[in-house]
Amino acid sequence: MRRRRLAHRPRTVPDHLRSPVRHRRNRREHAMNRPAIVLVHQRVSLPWIFDAADRAGIGVVLVPRPDEALPGELPGAVTEVLRLDLSDPAAALERLRSRHRERPFDGIATLYDPAVPFVAEAAEALGLPGIGASAARAAQDKRLMRERFAAAGMNVPRFARLDGPDAAPDPTAPDLTELRFPVVVKPAHGFSSIGVVRVDAPEDLPAAVEAVRAVCRAKIPGAVDLVVEEYLDGPEYAVESLAYRGRVEVLTIGYKGQPKGPYFEETVYRAPAPLPSGAAAAIEREVAAAHAALGIAEGPAHTELRLQGDRPYLLELGARVGGSGVSHCIAYGATGADLAADALRIAVGREPEAPECRKPAAGAAANYIVPCGGAGRIRAVRGLERVRALPETDHVVQMLHPGDVVKPYPDFSGYPAFVISTHPDTAAAERYHRLLDDLISVEYEVEDEAEYKVEYGAEDEAEHEPEATS
Repeated sequence: MRRRRLAHRPRTVPDHLRSPVRHRRNRREHAMNRPAIVLVHQRVSLPWIFDAADRAGIGVVLVPRPDEALPGELPGAVTEVLRLDLSDPAAALERLRSRHRERPFDGIATLYDPAVPFVAEAAEALGLPGIGASAARAAQDKRLMRERFAAAGMNVPRFARLDGPDAAPDPTAPDLTELRFPVVVKPAHGFSSIGVVRVDAPEDLPAAVEAVRAVCRAKIPGAVDLVVEEYLDGPEYAVESLAYRGRVEVLTIGYKGQPKGPYFEETVYRAPAPLPSGAAAAIEREVAAAHAALGIAEGPAHTELRLQGDRPYLLELGARVGGSGVSHCIAYGATGADLAADALRIAVGREPEAPECRKPAAGAAANYIVPCGGAGRIRAVRGLERVRALPETDHVVQMLHPGDVVKPYPDFSGYPAFVISTHPDTAAAERYHRLLDDLISVEYEVEDEAEYKVEYGAEDEAEHEPEATS
């Protein structure tokens, strides 16, 4: 009796049982066939933009920051690492042009504010989608931004320019005598909380200006120009928006506390923000007007403002996804809008996702920025493991570790950590943040306290808005 031979059937292996090396190689090969975007100075430790590239079907040519050591395994969306020295923009653009001739890419983007002008200029030079060099310069220079806002009839705090490294503040100069104290001194090309100082009296202004300039020399090379503007009291808000073909969609308006200075350390970000009647519409109109004033018709923006009564005063607009991607988490958690993926789609010339295709939202999203609470050498950041175990917690990202040195403000060493979470409503997010106030602490080495003593006064305690109603 002949034995029947059975046909061989190849065994299907689930993804999670495949060889990790083979699986990573397959993902990389798949990414090579996607549209390609050059992503400038994005930290690979923050995953959201790379995950968004996967969702959008876009491969990433990563231009890492010069101070970042890349890990052995890069995010799956990364198809190539391209080193560029942005301190020499002409040489960086020429290298980018050469790479584009060899294997064309479809777009270029950044989430890093100082790189916004270079990215816009590169897009123009290579014929890629972008906001344009003029708009990018205005979005990264607080002097030009305020001048364009004022020319458009927007609400702008009164301000004066200090141009050049030797411009001394003369309290008797006409532009300064028109300002009401307190004022805020900040770098014209600054970002985060670097070198931002409140000054309460005219006689304190020269020392504050010199302190800010010292920080700029160390942290923002080439940033010699300053802005002195009237301090605005009132709650602070952040707006995440997306522009496409000139239409601006406001995705979220979030509450950022009511920092009074002198150094404006960030603490909370919760969206959607409870707002007085009519305030949301006023904010949306002002954000749309800001886009028009700067000439930004495409892409994401992160706008910060203060509300005085029902009148919004825009402090700045960043032409990027804010917070190295944190703004995406806020928009996605609060509205279901895939801000990061849509920003990448627009940057390669594709349409953003239609609103009706968005996933259901959690209701509210929040970011808790762990305050430094002092200066010196960090001994420990306590409580993060307990926070990771909380059901509301989505991400805990630790940026500073034991042994790192936190310098006193107005210098800015970064934040110890931040915690991203989702909640059914903003009131639940506020309760969660109050819990984190109790759970998380930063301890410093005792022997360093005198060496790193803050000279200009302690930062105000973190303020919370009254608990929102559901």
